[in-house]
Formats: sequence, structure tokens, C-alpha cells
Amino acid sequence: MDLLLDIWQRMTTSHAALAPLTAWLTVAAAAAIVLFPPVWRIARHAITIVHEGGHGVVAVLCGRRLGGIRMHSDTSGLTVSRGRPSGPGMIFTLLAGYPAPALLGCGAAWLLSRGFDVGLLWALLAALALLLVQIRNWFGLWSVAVTGAVVFGVSWFGTPQMQGVFALLVTALLLLGALRTSLELQQSRSRTAGLSSDADQLARLTHIPGLFWVAVFLGIQLGCVALAAILLRFLQA
Repeated sequence: MDLLLDIWQRMTTSHAALAPLTAWLTVAAAAAIVLFPPVWRIARHAITIVHEGGHGVVAVLCGRRLGGIRMHSDTSGLTVSRGRPSGPGMIFTLLAGYPAPALLGCGAAWLLSRGFDVGLLWALLAALALLLVQIRNWFGLWSVAVTGAVVFGVSWFGTPQMQGVFALLVTALLLLGALRTSLELQQSRSRTAGLSSDADQLARLTHIPGLFWVAVFLGIQLGCVALAAILLRFLQA
């Protein structure tokens, strides 16, 4: 009971915002991670976790039966759900993946704007724990478990300054990483026809070109970046 009370107190304690210079340097570090290929190849696994989690959450909300999630060492993933192969439920499930990291990043920015950086980290831990039971391959289990261990380590052992920097780094990485994945998606689509990407599957279901769906992904992601920047006072509304 004392442990649960301690966790609750940590989650609900509001911390002071980071100094402006520290905040800008943290966002710059996130941008460097996204832009530097060797580091991005590792960090992209976190984006894949949220991407596939987004598919899974929306599939369940649409009444589909979640069959499991797989993640692979090349940063690709697969979420299997059962239900009608067409219709709104399938469309929304496919639509959810690419915007999911940006939407989560926007929600994270809202929590950070209120000082709940530790609360954000524990919310991420809870989400990872729920996702873990749906993973159906060893690499996926390892990927989610390692991510959870890192988040737990910072949330439990880190200083308030470290927790604030890490929470902002994760938030910025989700927002900026989401944008890069959509740009990579279109780049791969331009090289290879007939892909089974989310955009191409949406195109086959809706008879609307895949380029339109990539633009939808980017539009949602850019909107989330702008809103997060306003919430965190990097931009003035």
C-alpha cells in the first residue's frame, strides 16, 4: 500500500517547467536523433511500438478482435485484428497507425504543460504493460520490455531535472519521429508500386489515392506538432 501511495504521489506532483535553454536543447537533441540515421534506426523502434499500439487500440474501439502484435528488427510491425475486411472499422484501424505517435506526443505535451512529467512517464509505463500482453514475437517482447525498463528507470531513480528532460525528449521524439515515418512512407511508395502499406490499403478500401492518405497523416502530425509547441510555449498562439 505504501508503494502505491508513493507512486501516486510521484504521478500527481507537479514539477516546475524546464528552463527555456534546457527545453530548447532537449528538443534539438530529439531533432538530432530523428535526423541522424544510425541513432534513428534505434529510436524508430519506439515509434513503431506506438504505431502498432495505435492500430490495436482503434481496432478494439471499432469492435474488431485483436489477434496480436508483432514487431521486427527492421523497425516494421504488424497488428492483426479480426472482423470485416472492409468498412469504417477497418478504415479507422488502418488510419490510426501513422498519426498515433504524434497524437500521443500532443497528449504528452498537455501533461508536461501542467508539470506532470513523472505522471506522463508512469502513464507510458501503464500503456507499455497493456501492450506487452498483446505481443506475439520475441523481438517485440524484447523491444517493449527494454523500452519499459528505460522509462521505469528514469521515473523511479531519476532526479526531477532528469525526469523533466527525459519526458520532453520522449514527447519531442514522438512528434518529430511521426513526421519522419510519413515522409519515409511516401519515399518508399514512390520507389515501389503495389505496396501493402497503410496508405495503400486505405487506397484500395476507399478508392482514394494513397498520396491523399499520406497527406492526411502529415496534416494530423503537423497539427499535433503545432499544438504541442503552443502548449509547451515554444510558439505563441
